[in-house]
Amino acid sequence: MSYKTQTFVAAALMSLALTSQAADPIKIGVSGPYTGGSAPMGVSMRDGVKLAVAEINAAGGLLGRQIQLVERDDEAKNERGVQIAQELINKEKVVATVGFINTGVALASQRFYQEAKIPVINNVATGTVITKQFEKDKDNYIFRTSAADKIQAKMIADEAVDKQKFTKVAILADSTNYGQLGREDLEKVLAEKKITPVAVEKYNIKDVDMTAQLLKSKQGGAQAVLTYGIGPELAQIANGMEKLNWHVPIIGSWPLSMGNFIDNSGKNGNGARMPQTFIQDGSTPKRKAFIEAYQKAYKVDRMPSAVSAAQGYDSVLLLAAAIKQAGSTDGDKVRAALENLNTKVEGVVTTYDKPFTHTDHEAIKPSMVVMGEVKNGRVILGK
Repeated sequence: MSYKTQTFVAAALMSLALTSQAADPIKIGVSGPYTGGSAPMGVSMRDGVKLAVAEINAAGGLLGRQIQLVERDDEAKNERGVQIAQELINKEKVVATVGFINTGVALASQRFYQEAKIPVINNVATGTVITKQFEKDKDNYIFRTSAADKIQAKMIADEAVDKQKFTKVAILADSTNYGQLGREDLEKVLAEKKITPVAVEKYNIKDVDMTAQLLKSKQGGAQAVLTYGIGPELAQIANGMEKLNWHVPIIGSWPLSMGNFIDNSGKNGNGARMPQTFIQDGSTPKRKAFIEAYQKAYKVDRMPSAVSAAQGYDSVLLLAAAIKQAGSTDGDKVRAALENLNTKVEGVVTTYDKPFTHTDHEAIKPSMVVMGEVKNGRVILGK
């Protein structure tokens, strides 16, 4: 083989290798619970993510490459989340991960991404500490597109004390990291309003009888029950109150909007109020198109968790904008781009205009959150 031929072959092989490399998909992890009590949140989030990715890929992808999602079910278990994080980083070589539904799973798992300098966008988990876990590090790779508990706790307290003028409230919170950290935020805000709860009760996941906790609350003279927990058990609270013939308002964190609360509580859930970043009402053209696309793709009328679906969708749009701006999938460059996005991103929760800075990794601000209310099997805008 002549030198000229060898040179041509080498150049051809290099060109082929570069073409192949350019065509490699961009892998993004999607971690959440797709089974168990948290599944309505996890499945809705994943399905919202998939809609966004399908739109981006149909429009040509990112950096000339298609996005490939790597989905994993963390079962809402901290130890499973840790295993998945290590697998997605070391085996699948993801460039970023979106997801985390449960605060405990996020806090246990995201340290591996921080160490690997791979961005994570928490799109459902709301524990206030989540984006603060590594704030003392030079760079923080943990972002969020859901409403932190410090926002929700204030809204719950404002609704109960300032708007509805209650002076006696009870708190019922589940025993998870989410429930207990949220309870702490809520007690802190109530203390600022000079309100001490007449009862602060804990319950466990899968508990089916809340009679003891509700009796203490009722005997204490509570005028409202404030909740911090996830759907199935929240329904037991509403149903337990009916059994006791005790009819006071339920005001709690956003999972009161979950399908499994609404369905399992039936008429007993009517009137429950909760902070929401997104209500399935098609109030803008973007929201209407998103809702219709979701209904068509997944053959449902009501989203199991509309908030999770919307925040999942938006998290991908923000990540894609950062990768495009960075011109790279390098973790450090993507993080820097997220912290200084130079184009507005139209999502379904809101239109994001510089949602993150180096010191603020919370995309959702208090002004973006509204109070929703359960009415006849749906969540509507609270009045």
